[in-house]
Amino acid sequence: MQILYFHQHFSTPQGSAGTRSYEMAKHLLSAGHQVTMVCGSYVSGKTGLIAPFERGRREGVVDGIRVIEFDLAYENKDGFLKRTWSFLKFAMRSIFVALKEPTDVVFATTTPLTSGIPGIFAKWLRRKPFVFEVRDLWPELPRAMGVITNPIVLGAMSVLEWASYKSADRLIGLSPGIVEGITRYVSDTRNVALVPNGCDLKLFNGTVKPWRPDGVSCNDFMAIFTGTHGKANGLDAVVNAAAVLKKCNISGLKLVLIGDGVEKNALIKRVESESLGSIIIFHKPVPKTKLAGLMASADAGLQVLANVPAFYYGTSPNKFFDYLSAGLPVITNYPGWIADNIRDHDCGISVPPEDAVAFANALIEMKNDTNRLVKSENARMLANTKYSREMLGKLFLEQFDQIDLNLKKGAGGKSNDI
Repeated sequence: MQILYFHQHFSTPQGSAGTRSYEMAKHLLSAGHQVTMVCGSYVSGKTGLIAPFERGRREGVVDGIRVIEFDLAYENKDGFLKRTWSFLKFAMRSIFVALKEPTDVVFATTTPLTSGIPGIFAKWLRRKPFVFEVRDLWPELPRAMGVITNPIVLGAMSVLEWASYKSADRLIGLSPGIVEGITRYVSDTRNVALVPNGCDLKLFNGTVKPWRPDGVSCNDFMAIFTGTHGKANGLDAVVNAAAVLKKCNISGLKLVLIGDGVEKNALIKRVESESLGSIIIFHKPVPKTKLAGLMASADAGLQVLANVPAFYYGTSPNKFFDYLSAGLPVITNYPGWIADNIRDHDCGISVPPEDAVAFANALIEMKNDTNRLVKSENARMLANTKYSREMLGKLFLEQFDQIDLNLKKGAGGKSNDI
């Protein structure tokens, strides 16, 4: 089949963004499908295209994937209005591609929610089967965080959410909470699949050269956070824990925050004002290929989010699965399905939200744990047995196999009324 794949923030492993779409596109190729990836220019990502843009667009083939990239720059530290405008422009340009580009199936993945718009148009104007992947529940999460309060905007997003789910022939959710949210709109739950983010066991295989940032010695216990420094990530919790560590005169423990985002400058200023620079080290984003070397040298991974109940079961964080891939014990500061995995498989420590003392104690406990190697082995085993990208890639392909079967039967991809 020819698959038209929409993901605004697509990146190859050469970028510092998530690579799920790259990996899933490779799985589609390996199954004999053809993939055209439509994306924007994510500052943290690398599409693999280097030719200049012509009329706001460039295209080429990257590792077998045909890539169409729009000249729409986006970065996590952009303001709300700028990001919203970028989302809308990508959706509008994508509609024209969805209506003209040869395809058998249209696939779209969030975020943002507007990524589903070209799929809706292709479904109803071209009668093309539409597969929709939901990475975050919108507008539920922005509403719960308080970042969007305008009732008109929230109402419009709710309509778009409803239209996306009702238009899709099959839906993929990345966490149990997301799947539950989708099924509120779907009459036949057999068309909804749970395919969480997965573990790249090939990249994080321990064969890359380990490295540590400046300011971290080979004898330090190093816990790392890799990802966006935004409001949702709640990284003040790490700073709060560092303040407790400082009061306790704990030495030889470094907390390394790798990434960028709208909150980063404020976090840096706070660390400076509280003289916590001997504990917290900031580092710019690094490509996934280099990140593997950092993780090979780390002692623990930090899975941190703001204390928003909607996050507990409604997110599927890339970094958690990267930590597992690298065999890193994980410390998380919120309950939910990630904490359940950590507890059930003894691969880290879960602490209550907004409890800086418990967070600091968990870091001290992990640093002094003579059985930390066991937690490391358990993390790697969990990655292998439950969340390997190869295993989840097969589950992902099954969604398209069903579409392909329906097409061959002449059903037009719509096997059930949803």
